[in-house]
Amino acid sequence: MSDVVGLEMRQAYAKVVGDLYAEHPGEVYALEADLSSSMSTSGLAEVMGASYVNVGIMEAHMVSLAAGLNLTGGFAFAHSFGQFLARRAMDQIFVSLAYAGLSGCLVGSDAGVTAEHNGGTHMTFEDMGIVRVIPKVTVYEVSDPVQFEFALRDAYARKGLTYIRTIRKAPKLEVYPPGVDFGSAGARVLRDGSDVTLVASGIEVVEALEAANLLAESGIQAEVIDSYRIKPLDADVILGSVRKTGAVVTCENHNVINGLGSAVAEVLAEQAPTPQYRIGVREQFGQVGTTDYLMQHYGLTAPVIAEKAKELLARS
Repeated sequence: MSDVVGLEMRQAYAKVVGDLYAEHPGEVYALEADLSSSMSTSGLAEVMGASYVNVGIMEAHMVSLAAGLNLTGGFAFAHSFGQFLARRAMDQIFVSLAYAGLSGCLVGSDAGVTAEHNGGTHMTFEDMGIVRVIPKVTVYEVSDPVQFEFALRDAYARKGLTYIRTIRKAPKLEVYPPGVDFGSAGARVLRDGSDVTLVASGIEVVEALEAANLLAESGIQAEVIDSYRIKPLDADVILGSVRKTGAVVTCENHNVINGLGSAVAEVLAEQAPTPQYRIGVREQFGQVGTTDYLMQHYGLTAPVIAEKAKELLARS
């Protein structure tokens, strides 16, 4: 395992991919589309030699290259900002990788509001929704460097097609200590509760934990779940919680359509109908701003989560 505690998410990415290359030389590749400095991967050129390729601003070509490398026995980690992978290269992801039954790990960074001053064109609120419809794809949204390393190593070990959504900089709080065994689970209960379930992913995990503290001040005990694997969703963990609490608030830095909230709603509708509210972006595009400002603007903060949980309980 790599020592990633305390690193920015982009630094953790570069370290883990470099370590995987050292462990599996000649098989692991790192592909960039002119964002080497943005993702701290420029140093991999010296470490990986010809196994590190910056294709330039050609995301679709990068995905096709990942497919070609897999045909020859390689496994590529291909990074770009989430909107460029999910929106611009969807056809290549779908046909060249997924439909062809090939393997690779796609990493979409600058998730949601964390794109900050790159603005609306670069602020992806839809990437998980786009890739989630692809048959047999695995989708992760990671919250800290330890979990990011797990998802990267799992993608390599499991093969198949994986999409990992992440921020680039340091998380607000590191949720997991080093050495955590995530096993085959896709969700983890971080705080026990009995009155309402808060299911979160990515940067919203910390907000959900803070919301649980706010709710406790009102005598409401919230159970907090980090649902880091969006597809396939870990239904057992989520169903076990909502059958106990009877209400659920999903929290995501993403459009409420076809992301975590939709995935949870689909499971509940078919197996355990439960009152639900979805925290997320509703019918809005991105814009320029700091992460803190944008989280306030789109209603992604702990106080909003706590308020919506109280409203949901009042109606239930």
